[in-house]
This record gives sequence, structure tokens and C-alpha cells, in this order.
Amino acid sequence: MLAKFPRYPLTFGPTPIEHLPRLTKALGGKVEIYAKRDDCNSGLAMGGNKLRKLEYIVPDAIASGADTLVSIGGVQSNHTRQVAATAAKIGMKCLVVQESWVPHDDAVYDRVGNILLTRLMGADTRLVDAGFDIGIRKSWEDALQSVREKGGVPYGIPAGASVHKFGGLGYVGFAEEVRAQEAALGYKFDYIIVCVVTGSTQAGMIVGFKTDGRADRVIGIDASGTLAQTRAQVKDICAKTAKLIELGQEITDADIHINPDYAYPAYGVPSPETNEAMRLAARTEAMITDPVYEGKSMQGMIDLVHKGFFPAGSRVLYAHLGGAPAINGYSYTYRNG
Repeated sequence: MLAKFPRYPLTFGPTPIEHLPRLTKALGGKVEIYAKRDDCNSGLAMGGNKLRKLEYIVPDAIASGADTLVSIGGVQSNHTRQVAATAAKIGMKCLVVQESWVPHDDAVYDRVGNILLTRLMGADTRLVDAGFDIGIRKSWEDALQSVREKGGVPYGIPAGASVHKFGGLGYVGFAEEVRAQEAALGYKFDYIIVCVVTGSTQAGMIVGFKTDGRADRVIGIDASGTLAQTRAQVKDICAKTAKLIELGQEITDADIHINPDYAYPAYGVPSPETNEAMRLAARTEAMITDPVYEGKSMQGMIDLVHKGFFPAGSRVLYAHLGGAPAINGYSYTYRNG
């Protein structure tokens, strides 16, 4: 489905699928839990899911004649770290806007983790006091204009790379990759669990799994707290991506499954249940999740297992999207583990 699209390699290749036997046992053993480790996908600044997307965006950035990648996220944005890494790798400059999306007051929040790595890689990091929103932001548009005013040629990458025209392609590729791995393993996964905020990761998966009838088995665990906006954005990205790859099938509302039950108390703020889910994953499998994204999707998966959402005997694939550097911004929360 992606052969006609140019790809700039930023990752190691297909990411491993790992069985999680101790987590499976801790959750009662009736459902087999696996993880696809997109957190281990690259040597670029600790990797993560956005690199899978950026592989299809970089060729367009290079072709445009740009000299500066310009993007946006929160203070502890995994996305802006990966954009900064990509810019360093391809020899471009990078400007990232870091907005105050998370109501979190850890003393070192704006000096460690993702933002530290972003600065270390030489990105121009601009802190902006503005609240959370997954839409197009004025601060990002202003940043693009500031590059132009200095004689540069910016290339805009929106939050999460999500509403970019090629933003969904990387996770269409994820679905193709999983199918190839399933053929080698000799079995298929019944459900895929993935965190969703800006939308293109889940949207790409939905489009990619539509061809074998599993679009509605991609269970998005919302971490945005803006469900209506996120769902609308996922639907829009699905439609545009399906058209772009000439899927030949319509993505319907029934294909889009987003569970809103775990986004509380706010974007980027872990609940006690999120923290316990993170601890369980760490103490059974040494798999580190973060309090913004993966901790909440881990919490959602664990709770859905406990509630019997997955039929006994199901194989559940947890998409680990990366993001562990953000945990450093929550040092007080996890000071005792």
C-alpha cells in the first residue's frame, strides 16, 4: 500500500513483538498480552512512534527546499524531541514551540527529559504559556513566520505530525508490518491497544487494518480529554489517508473505537490508576511507560482485561509508542518508585 511513497529511513526496520508472560499472569492469564516495541525503533534520541511518521514526511521536506523543521508540542513533548532528532540527522535546523499543555509543577519539569534532549540536539526551543489543544496553533504559525523573516525556509510539521498530509502513512506501515510478523508467528492478534491524542497513529492503524477486517479491533485509549475533537480528527485523518493510498474502502464510524475512560484528570496528569499501571508493567516486565501516553493506554488495557472486554483466549497487542524520557519531568511523583 505504501510502495509509491518515498521513505527516508530513520528507524532500524520492523520493531519486535514481545510476549509479556508475567503481565499476562498478573492479569489472570485468560488473555495473552503482547507488545510491539515501537519504543525501541531507532537510535535517534531514544526513538518513538513519531519517527515512523517522519520517515514519510522527510522526503517532502527535503524536496521543498526547506532548511528548518518547525513543530510544536507540550513542554515534555515526545514529538518535538523526535523532530529535533530528525533535523539533526538530515542536517537541517529545528525550531520547536513548547506550550504549557500540562498543569504539572514538578520543579525540574522544563529542564529534563524530552526538552533536555531537544535542546541538546541544538533545536531552538521556545516556551509559550498556552494551554492544551490538538488543533493548529497561532504560536506555531508565528514560529514559521519568524523563520521566513530571517531569510530561512521553514517546513511545518504540526503537533504529533498528525494533520500533515502524510501523517497517517507510518502507521499504515505498522499494520502491514504486523501482518508480516503474524504470518511468521503463525497466529493473529485479536485486538490492538494504542494511545490516541492528536490522532494519526490510531488513524493510520485503522486504515492499515481495514483490509483484513480488523479496523474496529484497533482500540484507541484517549489521553487527550478532548474526545469529540480527537475523534473528529481521527476520522478526518482516516478519510484522507485512505484516499491517499487508494484504499478503495470507506472508513466508517463503526471502524473508529476510542475509549474515553482513562484520560482523567487531565492531559499529561497521571491518575493513581495510571501510576499503578505503570508500576505493574515495570515490575512484571521491566517495560517502562510514561505518565502522559503509554501509562494511560496501559491503564486502559489492564482495566479492560479486568472488566472482561476481551474474550478469554484473545491475543492483545499493546502498541508501545515510546515516550519514557517524559517520566523524568515527574521526578517527585515517582521518587519512591
